[in-house]
Amino acid sequence: MTMQFRALAEQAAADGAISAEEILTLRRAGWGDGAISPEEAEAIFSVNDQLEDPSVEWAEFFVEALGEFVVNGVEPKGYVSQDQADWLVTRVDHNGALQSMTELELLVKIIEKALNVPQSLKDYVIAQVERAVLTGEGPTRGGHLERGNVNSVEAQILRRAVFAQAGDRPAAASRSEAEMLFRLKDATLGARNAPEWKQLFVQGVGSYLSGYTSYTPLEAPRAAELDRFMDANTPSLLRFAGRMARSDVESGIGDTFRTLFGRKGLDKAPEVQAAAEVTTEENTWLQGQIDANNHVDEYDEALLAFLAEEKSGLAEEKSGL
Repeated sequence: MTMQFRALAEQAAADGAISAEEILTLRRAGWGDGAISPEEAEAIFSVNDQLEDPSVEWAEFFVEALGEFVVNGVEPKGYVSQDQADWLVTRVDHNGALQSMTELELLVKIIEKALNVPQSLKDYVIAQVERAVLTGEGPTRGGHLERGNVNSVEAQILRRAVFAQAGDRPAAASRSEAEMLFRLKDATLGARNAPEWKQLFVQGVGSYLSGYTSYTPLEAPRAAELDRFMDANTPSLLRFAGRMARSDVESGIGDTFRTLFGRKGLDKAPEVQAAAEVTTEENTWLQGQIDANNHVDEYDEALLAFLAEEKSGLAEEKSGL
């Protein structure tokens, strides 16, 4: 870590404030070598801990710098390891809860940006929003003590977290996330919820029951192993590809090569249709969730209507095949 970066960080921590000019200097010092070091990341967190009223400029720098450090600072780039996730949670957690919107935005950005993160990190973010809704305390509450409703900020954060590409079910809700949506729905019935909350509930649970996802992200250790293999074998792989291309004229084997490694033969319509069917197990689960509050409410009705429309559309697609 540069002496200038250290001095600026220490001064900001002592003053409890940091100017736009100082933030610009930190940017230049921190990215002077093209990357944020672990020591610089710790210093940035230390400054954030001391700031009484973080500015917009600081929040942007904090999220950008630490997001880049976590997602791309360690090989394999794009993957967040369990150790990194644990470090992040330890750094932002204050006696079991997160208090800063800047820190919450950092975690959500990482989940959105990374190719894969440990599910524990995604679960932590979602748990913070659920806690804020149920208790009225947390960064999404903005100092208001109202509880028992889902506000606009919370609906947006939940949408970004649930449908992020990183996690155990990319771009769709997992069962645990769908159950969380039901818990929040039951706890906030009749409350002053944000208009977008009902749509999120329906789309989130609907994506669990009828969504299709073929992408399973690699865990960080496996990604690192593949990176090492590619680094060690790139010349031979390129020679192999060249031989396959040259043999195209003589034997037509290039068609096989393109089938294996290109887009040919990747029609996923059967898998999509199978995923859209609500299975007996899923239907039993859904009935249990709906019965939890002893009546079919307006959110349940909207979800059932959505699923019926999906089923009708699926039937039309099948009949047209």
